[in-house]
Order: sequence, then structure tokens, then C-alpha cells
Amino acid sequence: MADSREEEKKEGEQELQGAVGGEDVVDDPILEQGAVVLRGYVIERINNEEPSRHVSSEDLGGQSNEQQDPQVKEVVEQLLKIADELNRNAELQRLINQVPGNCAQDIFMKVARNIFADGINWGRVVALFHLAYRLIYKAITTDHLENIRTIISWVLQVIREQLYSWLVQQGGWAGVIRGISRWRTVAIVASVVLVATIVYYRKTR
Repeated sequence: MADSREEEKKEGEQELQGAVGGEDVVDDPILEQGAVVLRGYVIERINNEEPSRHVSSEDLGGQSNEQQDPQVKEVVEQLLKIADELNRNAELQRLINQVPGNCAQDIFMKVARNIFADGINWGRVVALFHLAYRLIYKAITTDHLENIRTIISWVLQVIREQLYSWLVQQGGWAGVIRGISRWRTVAIVASVVLVATIVYYRKTR
């Protein structure tokens, strides 16, 4: 039984690596919840910025009831509080708005590596989500819906390759709820992402 579960997990991991969709295709709570939390983050941001635009989890490749989990709701709420700092940075918003919605995967990964180059904290995780949100929002508003799942799959790849061990140490995504130090990190979030985005912009002008 254990062997078959291990085989299933390996198959699932391979499927995720090859996926362009961002669907929750692995039996791994951290990756699966990461996708759910990201979709919740995107939905809430769009609701705040453009209430008339109705976006559902299904539109983003998820399940209809996945956002009903109380813990998911609380994690998303905490991430949104941290993200408020990003929204106050007008220069950052201007630069992110210049990132093309169909940017290449290697560029996205370069920016992601830069965000976490000298450490990981919840503020930087939000920075990654914020960049992904802007790209997804651009895909929605320019009717390039095929890009949405691709962007989500990129974020899952970053989680798997760069954040997984750290997230395990935090006790999973619920760690942001307990993370008292998060308010000490928000001040550096905007500058970290700003630097990453400027690096992206200069290399792709």
C-alpha cells in the first residue's frame, strides 16, 4: 500500500512538472494548498480593485468550493494585509504594469530567484504572489485566459524548488497566521520586489 502511494506521488510530481495548467495534480498538501491560496489571493485582489468583474476559482483552474475552507480564508486574509504595503508603492505598480502578460518563463523565474536571493519571509512570498496576480489580471483583462494556468504552474514550480523546505519549517501555509514577525518584514517587501522588477525591466526593454 505504501509503495503504491509512493508511486502515485511520484507520478503526480512528474505530472506537475510537465503541466502548463497549475491544476492541483499532486498529492502534496503544501503544493495543493499553495495553488488554492494563490487563487484566493487573486480573486480577493480583483474583487477589491474591480468589484464588477466576477472571477471564480474555476476560472483560474480550481474547484468551486475550495475557497470555503476557513483556514484558507484566514491565510489569504493575512497575505492580503501584507500586500497592502505593495499597493502603496506607485513606482512598483508602474513597473509591474509594464511587464507583458505573456512574459517568458525564464524571465519570471529570474525575477522569482531575485525576490528570494537573500532570504525567505512571508513578505517575499506575498511579493511573488503579487507579481503573479498582476500577470493573471493582465491575462484576464486582455482576454488571454490561456496564460492563467501557465502562470500558476510557474508559481508552483517556485514553491517546489525554492520555498518548499521553508514552508515545511513554518508548519505549512498556516504559518503566516502565527507569524508575528510578519509586520517587521513588510517594510522591505516593496524594495525587494522593486529591485527584482527593475532587473526584469532593464533586461527586457
